[in-house]
Amino acid sequence: MSQPNRLRFSHMGFFATDIERQANFYKTVLAFTETDRGQLQGPNGPMQLVFLSRDPDEHHQLVLASGRPEKIDFNVINQISMKTDSLETLQDFHRRVRNANAEELVAVTHGNALSVYFRDPEGNRVELYWDLPWYVSQPCRVEAPFELPAPELLAWAEQHASGLPGFRPRAEWRREMAERMGLQHRGDRSPNDADEAA
Repeated sequence: MSQPNRLRFSHMGFFATDIERQANFYKTVLAFTETDRGQLQGPNGPMQLVFLSRDPDEHHQLVLASGRPEKIDFNVINQISMKTDSLETLQDFHRRVRNANAEELVAVTHGNALSVYFRDPEGNRVELYWDLPWYVSQPCRVEAPFELPAPELLAWAEQHASGLPGFRPRAEWRREMAERMGLQHRGDRSPNDADEAA
């Protein structure tokens, strides 16, 4: 495929049974802002929509839509993942989620990232994560001591990762992936940077 940098992920939408409860969770616990709401005609009748964002450049990063059945045999959403800007931010959200009594809360290292997993009020799995400055082969998932101060948690994560297969600096792994994706001629810019410059 030519010009793989021309596509960038923007947002996702999912159905909710109790749209107000879901919106309140994402607004109060994960600090999303409601940017819009309204109703439109869906394939099965009127559908309520709530738009949520944490970025003023994005009208919405999540959109909640009414119409999810009360009972479903299988939730097709594996997870909703969001990246934090720092380890301290991730630890802060870990405390917020714990204080909100979210179900199935677990903090882990993937070797190349630290993650917090939990369920939203309707059982969708949410992941909040922060990339570590190194890479290890995947999959990898080990519970991590998030109660440690950030510098100690980072040191623990590095000691753990250094003994795993594939351990190397993230920049080295990134160069390999850029080459595989046909982006090596673009220097050290990310696909998003290249897209914005186009």
